Amino acid sequence: MKAERLSFGEKRWKADVRMLSDITDVVYDQNWAENHEDIPLYYMYRGLYHTSEEKTTMEKYRLRYDITIIPPLMLGKEYVKTAGHYHPEVPGDKLSYTEIYQVLEGKAEYILQKTKNGIIKDIILIHATKGNIVIIPPNYGHITINTSKNRLKMSNWVSSEFTSIYEPIKEKRGAAYYFLKDNTIIKNQNYTKIPELQKIKPTDPNLLNLTPGEDIYKLIKTPAKLNFLNNPQKHIELFEETTQE
Repeated sequence: MKAERLSFGEKRWKADVRMLSDITDVVYDQNWAENHEDIPLYYMYRGLYHTSEEKTTMEKYRLRYDITIIPPLMLGKEYVKTAGHYHPEVPGDKLSYTEIYQVLEGKAEYILQKTKNGIIKDIILIHATKGNIVIIPPNYGHITINTSKNRLKMSNWVSSEFTSIYEPIKEKRGAAYYFLKDNTIIKNQNYTKIPELQKIKPTDPNLLNLTPGEDIYKLIKTPAKLNFLNNPQKHIELFEETTQE
């Protein structure tokens, strides 16, 4: 897929392209990755807005809206995925910044993993289809995988106050589980101890006063609903709801 500009609002936006060389360290099939030509894997369009007024609102509430497109692809034996990252802790708190995703096209597998002293304490798998939303709770790293034959297009709201942390997942050469062809899921042996995958449903949109399938971009009209992105400590009950089976 060519890195085409994305039409959104009154502008056409340029992609930040994630190449194979950017994530080689986290690919399961190292022989394939090291001997394959460098190719684009997915496309990130960051800081999108429809109008200048909405841009001002985002700046006031410290928010950023992005869209990511992941075409169908095999990384050797493994399905295409994002590099994976954690978020830093909110200043003065032990909870990290959070994030919310929505699938706009296709299907996604979201792996959420929580660690303590380098040991995985909890790992969640969420299968999401068009319209589904997924809230990333505090202190969970996350990876997105496209196991389908169609492109995955997803959006996200996130705080504009931080930079993602990629090193912990890179050091372990990926998430705690790899998703291989024929839907085979195997553990990443670079982790000391790996809990079994806990499968949960996508987030109930009613928690954000949204109807099923309603576009999360509409939350720009009620930005206080996104307060949990910058102040997770004030929304513990919301995160408890999102991690229920």
